[in-house]
Amino acid sequence: MPDRDSLQYDNGVDLDVYQCSGCGLVQLMNDPVSYYKEVIRAAAFSEEMREFRLKQFENFVEKYNLYGKKVLEVGCGKGEYLSLMNESGVEAYGIEYSQESVDHCVSNGLNVSKKYIENDKDSIQGHPFEAFFIMNFFEHLPDPNIVLKGIVNNLTDDGIGLIEVPNFNMIIQNKLFSEFINDHLFYFTKDTLEAALIHNGLEVVECNEIWYDYIISAVVRKRKKLDISDFQKHQEYIKNEIKQYVDNFESVAVWGAGHQALAVIALADLKDKIKYVVDDAPFKQGKYTPATHVPIVSAENLETNPVEAVVVMAASYSDEVAKKIRKNFDKSLKVSILRDTGLEKVF
Repeated sequence: MPDRDSLQYDNGVDLDVYQCSGCGLVQLMNDPVSYYKEVIRAAAFSEEMREFRLKQFENFVEKYNLYGKKVLEVGCGKGEYLSLMNESGVEAYGIEYSQESVDHCVSNGLNVSKKYIENDKDSIQGHPFEAFFIMNFFEHLPDPNIVLKGIVNNLTDDGIGLIEVPNFNMIIQNKLFSEFINDHLFYFTKDTLEAALIHNGLEVVECNEIWYDYIISAVVRKRKKLDISDFQKHQEYIKNEIKQYVDNFESVAVWGAGHQALAVIALADLKDKIKYVVDDAPFKQGKYTPATHVPIVSAENLETNPVEAVVVMAASYSDEVAKKIRKNFDKSLKVSILRDTGLEKVF
């Protein structure tokens, strides 16, 4: 807001509002305001809001067992909410870009450092945190993806969070054209907010409209990394089982040149243990398996160039193939199907 001395330099601006054709997010094409890294809260003067926030934080801390744990507020302003978080029983940290606000917080005994998350590798003082809060600041950020990723990288593996933004669902419903302001670059509905959070490594636990429907409040959790260590264990198991099986014969063929069979042949080191690969697809016949270079042939080779055993690796077609072998070829031919759980002999 201009003072008397700056009135002559103050002019209105046009806001260019667009909607993303991909995710549907409504956003301004204008440059951010000069102070976008700073948090300024008029809500701090509302006693009703103070009581609401204190109860909200207390319930959040109790529900997610955060007593005594470290939490972070991103964009903490002058510590209006940070002090309430401390009252709720957590060890609250804050980051804020305004040096004046940081000094105010520190003078009031709050643990606040001057910082704005510039990239997803930023290290935040006090990390890792068990929880984080972004309270009506997210919509101000020119690159919210970077900020979210930076936060996620400073959380514990089971980190939880609370993110709140103005409710564009309500703004649309009530035709509140005056809610478009140059401070707010993004206008989130529940759907577009959830999409942004999921896109940046967070799972949405719940998402609600609060404070007379003016605010969308989303509880999020850091997405856990998949543990695929069992893949290696199962690969070794399958490899050993196939090896024990083929070692019983002088000559073995594999039926199936699909991607699963080709992967198993390579990963199980079958290059020198199988005579050829059978496949009914004419365009594969006469070629070789990638990497292992085993010839791919037609089924007639089971008669013209016989083997003692066939391992069927035809995925969902395996049972059909096994029946075909039993019906059309030498009954003494040993047949096994590679299932997900291992080799199954066909009698």
